Amino acid sequence: MKIIFMGTPDFAVGTLEALTEAGHRITLAVTQPDKPKGRGHSVQYTPVKEAAVRLGIPVYQPQKIRSEESVRYLESIEADVIVVAAFGQMIPKSILEMKKYGCINVHASLLPKYRGAAPIQWAVINGEKESGVTIMQMDEGLDTGDMLTKVVVPLDEKETGGSLFDKLSAAGAKLCAETLDMLELGGTMPEKQGESPTDYASMLTKEMGKIDWTKSAVSVERLVRGLNPWPSAYTKLNGKNLKIWECQVVSADASKGVCGEILEVTKDSMIVQTGEGALAVKVLQLEGKKRMDAGAFLRGFSVETGTILGAE
Repeated sequence: MKIIFMGTPDFAVGTLEALTEAGHRITLAVTQPDKPKGRGHSVQYTPVKEAAVRLGIPVYQPQKIRSEESVRYLESIEADVIVVAAFGQMIPKSILEMKKYGCINVHASLLPKYRGAAPIQWAVINGEKESGVTIMQMDEGLDTGDMLTKVVVPLDEKETGGSLFDKLSAAGAKLCAETLDMLELGGTMPEKQGESPTDYASMLTKEMGKIDWTKSAVSVERLVRGLNPWPSAYTKLNGKNLKIWECQVVSADASKGVCGEILEVTKDSMIVQTGEGALAVKVLQLEGKKRMDAGAFLRGFSVETGTILGAE
């Protein structure tokens, strides 16, 4: 098939590469505009643009995909279908219905679960046992189009937002290539979505990472994993920001101290009271320091039992 590909972050790169490797012709890659990053504010390509340039694919970066200019330009590009993977802008009906097979989307959840911007991280935070990818025929709603194909991906006990991101990116790339072949042969059976059994998977913010120690140990541990590597879960230690990268539920007993209190300091962890049970902090990063195991941190930084995490 001739394909216009629309995507922006790392998640979409695998699908772009898989479609190319499968022999499809990508006539255009559409991605978000470049943005300045870092202290020097140097302009950085999006991951999809980097991949497209490497693969010799023309790139288009509209400020607004809904503009008349953008619609006219896409009309002029030869394609049978538009494939969308985490593009980052709402696509108007004029583009959704522009090509023979319309627009299909690679969505990182088992729809109708987790419609929205951050389905991967919310699946971890909410303690799901499985996630997956849905290839969907796009309509004007937000992740509400007919489902074409799905693949289920189990979550490991220690799954993080980052590790699940990688799994679903690879699974979505493979499934998208297979689905296009089925679509061309008339072998797909579109399925309507019902009501979503989960809340909208809202976009992540840095503020979401602030740990509420009145929550249960289980929910805090899931938050830590779900927000790893971004935006990360954090608290305060003696007035300094402390990122927590890995922790373990060690008790579900009745409270022994106040929420956020360090109950015990061992050679390789800090045991912290939560609203229900306790957590052993295993990997952390103090403000201005590098990420390290708790054991290495505790050998160079004195932490007293009774210290309250989260206190300003």
